[in-house]
Amino acid sequence: MSRGRRVTIANKKRLVIAFMIFAVVMVVLCFKVGYIQIVKGNEYKKMAAAQQTEDQTVDAKRGDIEDRNGNPLAVSITKYSVWVRPASIKTSSSQSKNDAKVKEVSKKLAEALDMDETEVEKKLSGKTTLVKLVNYADAEKADKVRKLDYACVEITEQAKRYYPQKNFASQVLGSVSDQNVGLAGLELEYDSYLKGVNGRWVYNKDVLGNLVSSGSQKYQSAQDGDTVVSTIDSVIQEYAEHACKSVEKSSNAKRVSCLVVDPKTGEILACASNPGYDPNEPRTPTGTKAKAKYEKMSDSAKLKYLQKMWRCSLIQDTYEPGSTFKLLTASMALEENKTHMSEHFYDSGSINVEGTTLKCWSWREPHGDENLEEAVGNSCNPVFATLAMRLGATTFYNYMGLFGITEKTGVDFPGEGQGIVMSKAKLQESKVNLATQGYGQGISVTPIQLLTAICSIGNNGVMVKPHLVKEIKNSKGKVVKKYGTVKVRKVISSDTASKMKKTMQFVVDKGGGEKAKIKGVKVGGKTGTAQVVVNGKYSDNVVASFVGMAPMNDPKIAVLFLVDQPSDQSHGGTVAAPGARYVIKNSLKYMEISNAD
Repeated sequence: MSRGRRVTIANKKRLVIAFMIFAVVMVVLCFKVGYIQIVKGNEYKKMAAAQQTEDQTVDAKRGDIEDRNGNPLAVSITKYSVWVRPASIKTSSSQSKNDAKVKEVSKKLAEALDMDETEVEKKLSGKTTLVKLVNYADAEKADKVRKLDYACVEITEQAKRYYPQKNFASQVLGSVSDQNVGLAGLELEYDSYLKGVNGRWVYNKDVLGNLVSSGSQKYQSAQDGDTVVSTIDSVIQEYAEHACKSVEKSSNAKRVSCLVVDPKTGEILACASNPGYDPNEPRTPTGTKAKAKYEKMSDSAKLKYLQKMWRCSLIQDTYEPGSTFKLLTASMALEENKTHMSEHFYDSGSINVEGTTLKCWSWREPHGDENLEEAVGNSCNPVFATLAMRLGATTFYNYMGLFGITEKTGVDFPGEGQGIVMSKAKLQESKVNLATQGYGQGISVTPIQLLTAICSIGNNGVMVKPHLVKEIKNSKGKVVKKYGTVKVRKVISSDTASKMKKTMQFVVDKGGGEKAKIKGVKVGGKTGTAQVVVNGKYSDNVVASFVGMAPMNDPKIAVLFLVDQPSDQSHGGTVAAPGARYVIKNSLKYMEISNAD
């Protein structure tokens, strides 16, 4: 066989082998394509659709919070987020040209947004598909970015919570998170109404994230949140806050607070506590001294400081009421016929109870002979210890329940505090416990509890539930829910309430509350001074307080004014009563009943 023929046969064999390999590869590829198209087809189809589909959330506008007259306390304003797609910048095959383009874009964006150029360039040089360059930019900065006309930049609108009056009713309003979720106060309590319902925008996009004009789009608009109309009156709130600041400055107190309520409806007209905070910057203390002190704290100390700053102490914290509680003890005794207005008592400066001497605050100068009205005006401890023991542990405890001291008020506010009251068994065990509670010692209440109880005196013996919200309106202004007066129960008779109103007026006219007197207005009240308990023992520090109402013939306003630890240990009549007087006088004038008689 010739050499040429052998070569031809060898070539044929090679061709056959090559064909067979090619055929096998084609078969494998066919199976692979079939597997992809038939077996995995739906999965890959979904993946492709996901890559080509953008599903954006359309944020709902958070509803406003208003005062009772429609003045805005918390609103949502439009801010802007600036997004950048780095891949849309790096379009050249040359790395150096891409780097130069990134540098150029970074410089322009940094200038428009008042940012550090190096920081911007670092963000745009990464491999992230989409970069949020800035959050909550104002309209002016957003406009500057738009004028740059960069295809790689997107600007989206955001709703940011804004409190136009800053440090005003801050502990009542509370604040929200960066995601506009309520964190405290009314923002938390009514979050389900305020937050609204987010919408969605689903559309097709290209590889660079741009909208494909020929693609499909689905847009579901957002449902904006409802507006919460509070019972707070901004004018009265301003009076209360001014009084708190003034008294805090003059007394150098740790904290000064003021609660104002309509005794007949339970509407909270003002709830002020100083120092407060600006909800726009909830992690920054107000005042130069406070900021300097805060900066020196450890992280754990800072957290405790902030938590205390955010708390609404008038609703969430407890304190010993001291002599203001005597109004309740006197009401119980009158209602149960354990005393009467003309009964006379003799104060020797102290009283012996089961071998324990309980002193009056003025034990060095005993009050001597006094009737019930004078005993309230003199704030005589032995008299109220006597009345409590006349009532007995069971009756006294039951009346504390009727006055709401053993339970929360149910006010529409998150985290309401709970008063600390001795059990009926402990009161029955020791007459000393019963006697001291008769004059407000050894018992702890929240300010809202005490004022709610005393308001029942001004409301002819009927207790009403305190509340902070009047109504809810939808985004179109239509009222969707109303909150009216809720009567809890009849605590004392109208006759007893009438006698106690006259007694409260006597305290201001001729007793220890004279600094709350207002010419031409029948003002009633009661002073209180209670020692602060530290580690289970009474300290030298005090909480000075005054509870007042006016006009006493037809009460329209009730005020509880608290001064926590004044530097000179002033009592309620000297430091708290003047603050309450300022609030009552100006509020009645504003309400056009300042000359009520």
